[in-house]
Amino acid sequence: MTHFIAIAGAKGGIGKTTTALNLAAALKSFNHSVIVVDGNISTPNIGLHVGVSKFPINLHHALSGKNHITEAIYNHPSGISIVPASISIDDLSNAKVEKLPSTIRGLTGLADFVLIDTSAGLSRETLSALKAADSIIVVTNPEMPSVTEALKTIKLSEKFRKDVLGVVVTRTKKDSFDLSIPNVETLLEKPVIGVVPEDIAVRHSLYKREFVINSDPKAMASISYKKLAANLLNEEYNEEEEVKRGFFSRLFWK
Repeated sequence: MTHFIAIAGAKGGIGKTTTALNLAAALKSFNHSVIVVDGNISTPNIGLHVGVSKFPINLHHALSGKNHITEAIYNHPSGISIVPASISIDDLSNAKVEKLPSTIRGLTGLADFVLIDTSAGLSRETLSALKAADSIIVVTNPEMPSVTEALKTIKLSEKFRKDVLGVVVTRTKKDSFDLSIPNVETLLEKPVIGVVPEDIAVRHSLYKREFVINSDPKAMASISYKKLAANLLNEEYNEEEEVKRGFFSRLFWK
């Protein structure tokens, strides 16, 4: 059975795309098949994250009726698959956003998980992406403006009767300006299921057009995404064993 999960958060720049791709790669490391869909129709990012700006067939072609969504699946070297969207203004004008839920559901049976990277704000395309999902993971930074927008996302998801699995707090710095995790849980009335620290390794991976859990498996952000995947799967993740593997890999392959 395929589980459709939207990675959502109304505020922009909080790390939704980074979270969607790295969570997908982390789930793959637990031997689960994953497809990531760029549900950000107006300002797509996934293609840019993997270093490809244009794809011959993409989600917009499926939304316009030109192709089926299965024709827009591309395999990534990490082992996950992606369905990119188009950066073309012409493709945007032809896409029928209202068809997003039924189009994405065309991936049923093709993977264990389909992660839907949603757009910022609470636009019509965001609502359509939420409708396509079985459940929602809300992403926020540990700052009041971001948490306030996260609360809007949660309320909207509940209005659509979607199961909010929990909150992922990204770019934490553990300084006096961060909201504490208990405060975030109190404000949002949802459990925090993942905490991803501010990590230069993420910026390095973005520069190299790679996923941090593949480019730097021992980085704090990588470990956090693997913990998140393990949490969702109700499986154990041994951080010490991961760090040990990283050490021996460097020892024998440098």
